[in-house]
Amino acid sequence: MSEESQKLLLKTSFKSVKTIESIYTGGKVIITEDAKYLITTLNEDIIVTELDTGKQVHELEGDTEIVTTMGVKPDGKHLVSASRSLFLRIWDLTTGESIRTFKAHEAPIIVMDIDASSTLVATGSADASIKVWDIDKGFCTHNLKGHGGVISAIKFHKYNGKWYIASGADDCQVRIWDLQTRSCIAVLQSHVSVVRGLDFSADGKFLISGSRDKVVNVWDWQAKELRATYPIFETLETVGFLEKNVKLAGKFGKNWQDADIFYTGGDSGLIKLWDLKSGKLIKAQEPEKNSKHTISDIVYIQKTETLAAITNDQNILMYSLEQKLERTKQIVGYNDEVVDIAYLGDNDTHLAAATNSAQLRVYNVETQDCDLLYGHDDMIISLDRSKDGTLVVTASKDKTARLWKIDLDNSDHQERFKGAGVCIGHTESVGAVALSQKSISFMITGSQDRTIKYWNLRDLDMDDADEEYRPKSLYTHQAHEKDINTICVAPNDKFFATGSQDKTAKLWNVDSGELVGTMKGHKRGVWCAQFSPVDQVLATSSGDKTVKIWSLKDFTCLKTFEGHTNSVLRVDFLTAGMQLVSAGSDGLVKVWTIKTNECASTLDNHTQKVWALAVRKDEKYIVSAGADSVVNFWQDVTLQEQEDELKEKEELLIKEQELQNFMRKKDYLNAILLALSLEQPFRLLGLFRQVFEARPEGDDSITGSGNVDKILAELSLENLEKLLGYIRDWNTNAKHSDIAQTALHAILASHTSEELVEIPTAKELIDGLLPYTDRHYQRIDDLITQSFIIDYTLSAQK
Repeated sequence: MSEESQKLLLKTSFKSVKTIESIYTGGKVIITEDAKYLITTLNEDIIVTELDTGKQVHELEGDTEIVTTMGVKPDGKHLVSASRSLFLRIWDLTTGESIRTFKAHEAPIIVMDIDASSTLVATGSADASIKVWDIDKGFCTHNLKGHGGVISAIKFHKYNGKWYIASGADDCQVRIWDLQTRSCIAVLQSHVSVVRGLDFSADGKFLISGSRDKVVNVWDWQAKELRATYPIFETLETVGFLEKNVKLAGKFGKNWQDADIFYTGGDSGLIKLWDLKSGKLIKAQEPEKNSKHTISDIVYIQKTETLAAITNDQNILMYSLEQKLERTKQIVGYNDEVVDIAYLGDNDTHLAAATNSAQLRVYNVETQDCDLLYGHDDMIISLDRSKDGTLVVTASKDKTARLWKIDLDNSDHQERFKGAGVCIGHTESVGAVALSQKSISFMITGSQDRTIKYWNLRDLDMDDADEEYRPKSLYTHQAHEKDINTICVAPNDKFFATGSQDKTAKLWNVDSGELVGTMKGHKRGVWCAQFSPVDQVLATSSGDKTVKIWSLKDFTCLKTFEGHTNSVLRVDFLTAGMQLVSAGSDGLVKVWTIKTNECASTLDNHTQKVWALAVRKDEKYIVSAGADSVVNFWQDVTLQEQEDELKEKEELLIKEQELQNFMRKKDYLNAILLALSLEQPFRLLGLFRQVFEARPEGDDSITGSGNVDKILAELSLENLEKLLGYIRDWNTNAKHSDIAQTALHAILASHTSEELVEIPTAKELIDGLLPYTDRHYQRIDDLITQSFIIDYTLSAQK
């Protein structure tokens, strides 16, 4: 079937084939030493994801309490997690199963560290104590007390063959513990705020401590001396050393090869690298434009020489040391509400999403990698794309609309997504935006200030996109009496439509901005409007739970679609304008056939409002997203299902022909098995009657054929269950009860009670036969005995 005719096939079946979901809601993040897995906390659960592919490997179900911290053995075999329930759990990372749970402290565990040999885990608690545990055997080896507050940092250290632990707390102290003597050998005091990070230098002689007092202290921990205090000028959340690397030194200069370099992260939201000897700043990452995030932790991935910054807005931003702290990848942990989406690229390979944040998120549909586009300084509410997917426009609460040039084939991240201009002029949030359809010549915006603006984009240079470009507004009109929720441009670029909370949709002339007509009829606000790709009609969806189609000639309502149980937030045309797809606050996506007014399919995989819809160009996929932070990809399987149905019918015809052939040849074994697989009880009854009535003289078989007796004796449990069900039904009719009870006699004679009790519904089937057996059945005692034995066996099993 050609793609065009496939497109015109009315769509009736969809299946959810993929989802983009939240994997991180704050807290500890781990990347395993082999850089294979990303481990994050999602509320009370733990998600294990393949770092390269984004594929979820395990969802480790929590104990209904928030996970406070976790750690992974360096060998990658086990994960240790702690939650507010005060329990410590050991997980097998291969199977994803919990293998041990035990209570660890009298208050929640705040920090933990696992030693290099993958044997011990040290836990620091809010009860001011530190405990060391043997992970595999599950017992406590050390209980270290001395701090006067919540333990906030902890680090194992092996030096000259001995094991030590460094700990920091909100009593502002750093303590060193000798695990051999189980005693505190040093109390290092200098900080005036909670200690948030600890690490030892490569030679093991120096300890650095980072605190919220905005300084890093360098300690000679054996001499118990403070060697240096470096002001970092930001509240610190993490510090750590980088390994000395000759390869990196070649890129950054010799000072990298000789220096001990440590990193810091905190409320500036920037990763910074410092020289231990001089305390000088060697390198800081370039700030993300208009970003307001802070860094809560940094994960150093030694294998790939990458620093992963964990931000307070639940993103994981990867910066390459080899590329001088350039951002190379970002993983979005939590999407919040997804309020708008659009496909991008020539082949719709990417998906742009507006998600209650100031950054535009662009997902690779295949790998689920995500790029964050910084520019707005308040939440993005709406977005639209050009016909070719190379230009995206975003409308925001910051009263502006921004243009983005998209070049997905470019390997340079800076060039792939580039700011191409800002539209400034509205006095309130810009809540709706639409680009011209035929070319990139204009765009229309609608705002909470109730005005619409036409922006001239004819002088936009797509080859040399410039963020400083400021499109001119050629006209501004007061359009509605309440907020404007939606704008769409007609396929011919001559008209555009708006929908508002004032319950109306309006049609406007693009060139002059004059009002052409008003569509009145909805009883609540209009959330979305879309032009048909082929007819002169407009579809609107509303808070009154309906979708309406309007004539653009006389602005009358032609059709109303009712079926959603709450506000209908989005609508779009499908199948060359013959169908509609809608999404609502009831969490449902519905596909409608316009000609018949019928709902052809209901897609249900959301738990909250569905705010956004996008249809791929070839219409093979519909994407829905909403308040549950989930993006669902729905595949059109109508053609596939029709082909499967046709194939099933053909196979059924062939099997029925085979059944007739077997009966003609008196091949009872294959005939009985085929009749059971075809689920044709009437054929089976006829077959048993045929055998019974054709009994040869002197035959002492039960059914009339020794072969059939043997077949019944060797039936599988599944087929036996099916046949007993048929026998029960036949037995209720006096015409068939003789055959039914003959078949039952053969089954009871060849199967023990122990065998019958293995059938899941044995009790119901035998009990169902009892009321009808006194009519013809000469061995009713056997059946009652079987029923009693089954009762007894089942109760014994319980």
